[in-house]
Amino acid sequence: MSVFLISTGGLAASAQDKRGPVTNLPLPRYVSMKAAEGNVRRGPSLTHRIDWVFKRRGMPLQITAEYGNWRRVQDRDGAGGWVHYALLSGARTVLIETDMLPVYANPSSSAQISAQFESGVVARLGSCTLDWCHVSAGGHRGWTLKSNLWGVDPEEVRE
Repeated sequence: MSVFLISTGGLAASAQDKRGPVTNLPLPRYVSMKAAEGNVRRGPSLTHRIDWVFKRRGMPLQITAEYGNWRRVQDRDGAGGWVHYALLSGARTVLIETDMLPVYANPSSSAQISAQFESGVVARLGSCTLDWCHVSAGGHRGWTLKSNLWGVDPEEVRE
């Protein structure tokens, strides 16, 4: 068995270093639906067929590619396609993945429970430590374990 090493003239870029060719923002990254309804197309133009329609304002989505004014997105289940950038917002939201998820007054499971969120609730994402995130929905807010959320990377820290 032979092993060949090829020099690229510099350090290899990790997946975390990948940037969108249009925005120069990291790929993948999370955004949310700005519109109450958004067509999801097979390709990045109005001439491509509409495969389905996202119908939930605020739903978290992951951008995986960019082409002109179009962003390839996917939802929590991996369903997606191309959406016009005007339908998306940089406001961060997350999807609650655990039913009756306890939300604590402080980032500690021994803190007082301030609310419980049902599975499927879309919550606004606030600050995050390595393990905890501050979330708010329906007038309730508090801290929960990041592992119970979709729409935030496990290693992501937010102030």
